[in-house]
Amino acid sequence: MALISTSIALKAQFFILAAIIISLISIFLGTTEYAPETVSLFSTEGSVPLEVVFAVFFPAVTGFTAGIAMSGDLKNPKKSIPLGTLSAIGIGLVVYLGLAVFVAFSVNSEILKTDYNFLMKMALFSPAVVAGIWGATLSSALGGILGGPRILQAMSLDKVTPKIFGKGKGGNNEPVNALFMVFLIAEAGILIGELDVIARVVSMFYLTAYGFINISYFLESWANPDFQPTFKIKRWIGLLGFIACFAVMFKLDMVAMIGAFAIVAVLYFALQRKEVKLQSNDVWRSVWENVVNKGLKKIAAKDDENSNWNPNIILFSGQSKHQYYLLELCKTVSGRTGIVTNFKLILGKENDKPFKKTEQIVRDDTFSDLGIFARQIKVDIIYKGITNIATTFGFSGVEPNTIMMGWPKGLENSEEYSQMTETLLHLDYNLLYLDFDKKTKFGNYQSVDLWWRETDSKNAEMMLNIARFIIASPKWQNTKIRVLFVNNNNVDNAVIYSKISELVDSLRVIIEIKIIDNAVEQIPFYNLIKQYSGTTDLTLIGIPNYKIEQQAEFILKTNDLFETIGSTLLVKAANNFNVLDLNFIKNE
Repeated sequence: MALISTSIALKAQFFILAAIIISLISIFLGTTEYAPETVSLFSTEGSVPLEVVFAVFFPAVTGFTAGIAMSGDLKNPKKSIPLGTLSAIGIGLVVYLGLAVFVAFSVNSEILKTDYNFLMKMALFSPAVVAGIWGATLSSALGGILGGPRILQAMSLDKVTPKIFGKGKGGNNEPVNALFMVFLIAEAGILIGELDVIARVVSMFYLTAYGFINISYFLESWANPDFQPTFKIKRWIGLLGFIACFAVMFKLDMVAMIGAFAIVAVLYFALQRKEVKLQSNDVWRSVWENVVNKGLKKIAAKDDENSNWNPNIILFSGQSKHQYYLLELCKTVSGRTGIVTNFKLILGKENDKPFKKTEQIVRDDTFSDLGIFARQIKVDIIYKGITNIATTFGFSGVEPNTIMMGWPKGLENSEEYSQMTETLLHLDYNLLYLDFDKKTKFGNYQSVDLWWRETDSKNAEMMLNIARFIIASPKWQNTKIRVLFVNNNNVDNAVIYSKISELVDSLRVIIEIKIIDNAVEQIPFYNLIKQYSGTTDLTLIGIPNYKIEQQAEFILKTNDLFETIGSTLLVKAANNFNVLDLNFIKNE
């Protein structure tokens, strides 16, 4: 019938429906000679488990999806599908519950357990019962044999399944190829030969489908602004339906449930691998956008004062063959949750138009593999561009709080660089400058030195936080970290050691403490660094407070230091860091 014409198959449903109605009338008007003397509605004696009853009964009530599968053949699917689906569920519920109560009062329980043909014996006209059974069977079969091929055909047109099943015949584009495939699948199920086994298998796949229909509705209505169904229901009903479906699956057969999940997972990853693109929005993109939106609102609503440092870094890595090392260290310093955005600054000609928004996004495996966002913009002057980005870039909840770049050698007399530094300090950014040793690089990633002095009250805490992130990185996890404190005031070393140990323990970072007595010799700070950190893989040094006119002198001294030691990270902490008390004279 389905091969000949969809129209004929649908019209046949009217005769089938008439047969079912006649059989029900025949049953309800049947004899009462098998009626029990008393009815125990809530007796559990000799009953079979609920999951067995459910698995056998459930496939009988899945026909209401036939209208959904036939949506392409409906004149007004927006109206017909909600009305027809809910009507089918409602009428089916009344009929099944009514029949169950009627049979309980009309047939002895022993007959119910032993005689599967009791309906024919009690019916007013027994052939009508046979007609009803055939009608119900044919109705479900026709629903599946009409709907299944159309779903397969639609999937083939979307390039999900082989395109051979997308081909149709006739004016209505009848899915003949898909029909034969569905027939083979159905025949394979029939050859199982055990109706109860077939029922359990069918139940699992239907429940899986219904579960994902429910969660799809919930996710779409929650996250996708374009999802505007004409038939409105509360979104939590979709979530409740999803939970209910898989709770029932777990109760019915946990192994079968895991098998169903496995099949869905295989299909999902297969489609991901094929990179199937449909003419619709990706619900998961909408979901993540919604999660991010709500998360940002939560973060922005809370005062972050005295909270742990979570680095959100604006990175200016430049362009060189050693760029990857700066990217790598920046991602290490940002920790697991920090956000790093790398800006590539391109010197543009005067009055040159800026990049379009889509052109500003840099998609490069170098950045994506490290989890770094990348942008490119045109600027007239490099350091003016850095200032503009630091002033304007960011969004609520995850405002950037740190600027990181390579150490600028040869800029001691640059007015633009001085103005940039002054602005960054005024904006209260944490500043990180990396002088990368092109020969030793980061060595074996096994030693990190933190240099402290009395004036490093804010920088010290930031260095400890950086050390905490560094040792969490796989490459640095076996590193040895030292805190080197220069004792210029002849303070008792035990007092210094006790205080630094207390500071270090509060951050739960295993660190070796080395105190350098310098009260007598008064060796310059940078000379001590050269002496003790000459072979260190990474050295962290605090940038002292100095007037902007002293910048040239500071840069020249620092350049000289970098000629002697390996890769070095200069640290300047913002005001949000706590002041660590490194003045030990008063503590003695």
